Order: sequence, then structure tokens, then C-alpha cells
Amino acid sequence: MQANGGAKKRVLIVGGGFAGMYAALELDKRLARRADVSVTMVDRQNFFLFTPMLHEVAASDLDITSIVNPMRELLKHVTFLQGDVTQIDLASRRVVLQHCGGTEHGVLEYDYLLLCPGATTNFYNLPGLSENARTMSSLRDAVELRNALIESLEEAEVDCVLGDTPLLTYVVAGGGFAGVETLAAMNDFVRECLRFYPHLNEEMVRVVLVHDGDYILPELGAELGQYAKQELEKRKVEIVLKTKVTGYGEEGVQLADGRSIRPVVFVWTAGVTANPLVRTLPCQTERGRLLANEFMEVPDHANLWACGDCAYIVDPKTNKPYPPTAQHASRMGKVVGQNIEAAICGGTKKPFVYSSQGALAAIGRRTGVALIMGMKFSGVFAWMLWRAIYLAKLPRLEKKIRVVAEWTMNLLFPKDIVQFMSLNAPLVQNTLSSSTARNQSETGQTVEPGNGLLSPSQPFADSGEVR
Repeated sequence: MQANGGAKKRVLIVGGGFAGMYAALELDKRLARRADVSVTMVDRQNFFLFTPMLHEVAASDLDITSIVNPMRELLKHVTFLQGDVTQIDLASRRVVLQHCGGTEHGVLEYDYLLLCPGATTNFYNLPGLSENARTMSSLRDAVELRNALIESLEEAEVDCVLGDTPLLTYVVAGGGFAGVETLAAMNDFVRECLRFYPHLNEEMVRVVLVHDGDYILPELGAELGQYAKQELEKRKVEIVLKTKVTGYGEEGVQLADGRSIRPVVFVWTAGVTANPLVRTLPCQTERGRLLANEFMEVPDHANLWACGDCAYIVDPKTNKPYPPTAQHASRMGKVVGQNIEAAICGGTKKPFVYSSQGALAAIGRRTGVALIMGMKFSGVFAWMLWRAIYLAKLPRLEKKIRVVAEWTMNLLFPKDIVQFMSLNAPLVQNTLSSSTARNQSETGQTVEPGNGLLSPSQPFADSGEVR
């Protein structure tokens, strides 16, 4: 697979998160329509995920498709390719592209490269975490977390019926936005679903948040962090402060103070690191992120830009790097798109200077906390602000309408406890097939399809299994 080596100026964007998508949208308007320029985006997912609402998918408040937008519908003139960039040769200006199935490699050539592959979870090499902890950064994470919560309730119900003691302990590590919103959503979901499990009650449920700071939601300050803590504790959430998770062992989650908590579900949201692709490049890094100047250019490499979570860009007002948030990444994408246009067409590049307009967090039960332009809000009003602001930022009218409709349905009906992509049916099929084979060998009889049993090769025609 060789890219066209014509006279067109070829712009390649690696990564389809907030930074990459907003850069692509800017270039879609400014450059991609020109006959002498081609703009291509590569990402392993063929959709743009609106991560601020991810916890609502895990809590069954929103459908899995409501917060994703197909790349090909968002980008009218930018070419989109689904795949993984496994290697970048800055000298020859080529990237190696692999299909997500890992079956094929190809080469894409470029003249201008924008790197925004995002970040991955950082487990800090703590023992047992990568094997036992769930993360909360992708659509798959949210769906699997939802399935795990439902599965824990189903297993606990069986344990009660059989006379065993059920395990309904849930632990979240990390008291930032992702951790607190995920924990609040989990707590609401589990407790609201208990109505469907007659042998379970709230006294069996234990939800724990572990945070190494003095207060949760440090981005919002001590006052709002303390308010969020009090509200969560009213809902029977245990909050362990000034304590780090040191690993995961036989006794469960291990804490720095010597305690251990055995969870049925453990979620890690306490750290991220730049995409491993960054470490393969001969570029200067700072704290694992690509060092870039105020124009988001990577020094000593012509026509190479970086922005978003993988880039280390210093805020001139604070002399600290911009935080890896969607708010900053989306604005970086717009500015870097303008700078790439200036590099191609001639013009003045624009430095990235941005001060956060505020931050919001939903903490469950129609309650939130918000810091907007220095003003603090909490309670129902902050929760309404959270919904209004993020709904406005969600791309495409169709998705906004879907979300509003689902939020309205949530006021009228209970949460859905159907597991997505359950693997139980194939296990039943395998059991039936094995049993049938044993019966045939013992009796010498052959069981034909259509007599009430399935042959090993016969599919579940009407099982409802998601494939």
C-alpha cells in the first residue's frame, strides 16, 4: 500500500482524539478542499469518542452509540484511514500503517505530520495492577465495566440463594475527574439495580475511593473537593485520602498503610502516560511527552507538530505544561490546524495561549460541582451546568437529540441491566455439544439438527447473541 507520490502537499494526522479531530475539522475547512493539498487522518477507531460522558455509558444512563460519531461523517474532505501507526521514519517522512487486525502493513508518505496519538494508562509498574485493574479511557472500557457490575450482582444473587456470603466491594483508585465521576456512576448504578435482586440489600455493598491527595477533585480546589467528599459519603461511599495503592495481590488491592481490600471490581484512573509511539522517535521529551514550542512545532524537525496529551507545551502564564484535558486538546487542535495552513500557504503562525474557562464534575444523584471563570457552583445547578455545557460540545445534532431523549427516559424508567456482548451463550453451546458427543459415544445414536439439540456446527439462530 503506497501513497500517491504526486505534487500534492500531503498532511498526515496521527490520532483521532480531541486534538486530532479538532485539527482535522479545522483543516477540513481550510485546506482539504484544495486540489493541491491532501489531508489524511489515521486512527485505530473509526469514530470520535466524547470521553466526558463515558461514565454515563458505564452506568447505563446512555447507549454505547450515543457519545460516538463516525469519523467519515464528521470529516467531509479529509481522508480517514483506520489502522495503527507502528513506526515513524522522520528522515524519509514515512509512517508504517498496520490494519487493526494486524494482518497487513503499508507505508504512507507525508510532507507535514501532526502527532496527537493521545495517552495510555500508566500503572507505574505497580505489581498486579495491569492484570487485575480495569481502566476507564475507551468505549470498550465503559462497556466492560458495565458488564462487570451487572455480573457481580448476578453472582452475588446466586451466592445468597446457595447460602454463601456475596462479595460486593468496588474500589476505584484516583480522585481526579475520571475517578470521581466513574465511582459516583458505579455507586448509583449498583445501588439502584438492587431492586431487581431480591436477596441483596444495600448493607452488602461497599464502594471505596482511594486517593493520595488531601482532597478529591484537586483541580477544583479544596472547598469543592470537600463538598464532593461529603456528598459521596452521604451515599455510603468510603473515601480513603492521603493513601496510595501499592499493588494488587492475593488479598486484593494493597494500600500504603498496610491495609488490603478485596474487590469484585477494581478500576484504576490514577495515572496516564503518553502513547508508547512517542518513545520511538528521536525527539526531545519531557516527562515522557514530546517537547513542542508555542506553535506546537517539535524542535529540530521541520514540518512536525505535536499537540494534545502526548505533547509537552508550556503555558507562558504559569511556566507549567498545559494539562492533558479535552478542553485544552480541542483548542490546541484548532490552533495547530491554522499553523499548518500558514506553513503550507504562507502566513503568520499563531502561538497557543489558553487559560482554562473552568471545570465541572458530575458526582451522581443529580449533583455536581463546577468552577466556572472563578465562580464556584455545587448541587443540582452545577449538575445542570455539566449537562448543558457538555451537551453543547457534543458533535452533531443527531447525537445531541439522542442524548436528551435518553436522559429523559432515565427520569421515567429504571436502569437497564442487560449485559452487552455476553459470552454465556457460546459456553452453553459448547456444553450441549460435549454432552451430545458423550451420549452418542455411549449409545451409538446420532442426534440430528432439528430435534431440540444443536450440532457442534449449528449456530444459535435466534439466541440474541451479539456478534
